[in-house]
Amino acid sequence: MPRLPRLRGRNAKIVATLGPTSRSSKTIRLLAEAGADIFRLNFSHGSHEDHRQTFDNIRTAEQAIGRPLAILADLQGPKVRVGAFPGGKLKLGFNKEYALVAAEDTDQPDTIPVPHPEILEALEVGDNVLCNDGMIALTVTAAGKSPRVKSDFPAELSDRKGFTVRGKALPVQALTDKDRADLDFALELGVDLIALSFVQSVSDIETVQAIIADRAPLIAKLEKPAAIDDLENIVAAADGVMVARGDLGVEYPAEQVPIIQRRIVRAARAIGRPVIVATQMLESMIDNAAPTRAETGDVATAIYQGVDAVMLSAETAVGRHPATAVAIMSRIIRATEHAEDYRDSLRQFMGDRSQELTIDVIARAAQALAYAEKAAALTLRTGSARRLAQFSKHRGRYMILYGSQEASRLRKAQLLWGVHPIHIADIDTDDWPLTLLKTAELEGAVAYAAWKGDGSDDAAWELGLRR
Repeated sequence: MPRLPRLRGRNAKIVATLGPTSRSSKTIRLLAEAGADIFRLNFSHGSHEDHRQTFDNIRTAEQAIGRPLAILADLQGPKVRVGAFPGGKLKLGFNKEYALVAAEDTDQPDTIPVPHPEILEALEVGDNVLCNDGMIALTVTAAGKSPRVKSDFPAELSDRKGFTVRGKALPVQALTDKDRADLDFALELGVDLIALSFVQSVSDIETVQAIIADRAPLIAKLEKPAAIDDLENIVAAADGVMVARGDLGVEYPAEQVPIIQRRIVRAARAIGRPVIVATQMLESMIDNAAPTRAETGDVATAIYQGVDAVMLSAETAVGRHPATAVAIMSRIIRATEHAEDYRDSLRQFMGDRSQELTIDVIARAAQALAYAEKAAALTLRTGSARRLAQFSKHRGRYMILYGSQEASRLRKAQLLWGVHPIHIADIDTDDWPLTLLKTAELEGAVAYAAWKGDGSDDAAWELGLRR
């Protein structure tokens, strides 16, 4: 991989979703040059051949710009949908009742087919049912063998629209047959990160981790109430988490979503799990060349909370100005990270220091050494993604230049706040810290931390300084 030409002046990372308007190698290169660090392949859309071509285009762009680019495969997860109606839609009247039947379609009037009998069996009187991403609200009036719902307001329900029960754990597995096939394909391609949708329990995470077998970190998308109810355990089990605000906004009232976002960020940061905030961050830029002031504030809020990454979805997948959206998000990140109160805000989302591990103390010591010696940067050598994440967790003042000979490790490191991965031909020489500093086009002293242990020995670190 070519040497890194220049470091960006920011610590939080940008995830850009690729789609019809952005998956060419030329556009991907533009997105990377504008500041994208991770590219998301959304397996809810497109064929395997489409994703293979996009994957190859990312790797081509990576070679052209000379820095690692990570690839995130986002699995679709179970999509509970209604079936088909005569004429393709059903007009719902205010307070009018409708029968629910376990079928792919129906020709009966005032009937909603739902081809998921296990979901219908789980309904209880009073449950709130939402369709079409929450745009249609129904209330369950009868349960059991003949469930019924009433429409809370007039609406039009079309074929195959989403169907969910607000605030209820559904008897559906996170990994569908389609997801398993997509997962196998993504791992065969060599993607760097996997995102799992519809996580409701630790067992969902453990099932997929067993299949992945350490080939890629698993990012748990937090979008279901059952996951929020068991938040600390799920965050601990995953390799990282995503605040999936779109689906959270269906499951919870809109005013609760910012509160849940803060909870998730705190839980992740407390134990050093990378956290991504996603959905509608610069939504107006799907069509417009500039974001709204509210969207700018939304991105800045996530950065003030100290998240590892913020994600663009439709803005870069189908939007008219994908590279501009990335460039503007990068500018917002940089401006926020240079604000006077930024570091004060970061501390509000730190965990309890009384619960720190040995590696937390070492990470703080490395940052303190860099500060005391007025170093240009902190360099790090370790083969463990978890140990690297613990150094990132503390949101130190010094950027972490992470050196490795392995391209896959460098790509995975792109998810972590403040970590700048750099390829080094020989990481075992005595001058590796100075080599990283020179490659990053920095001058001066450099602090370093190198793991010298074996297995789980987190205390076996060497800290030092090179000039």
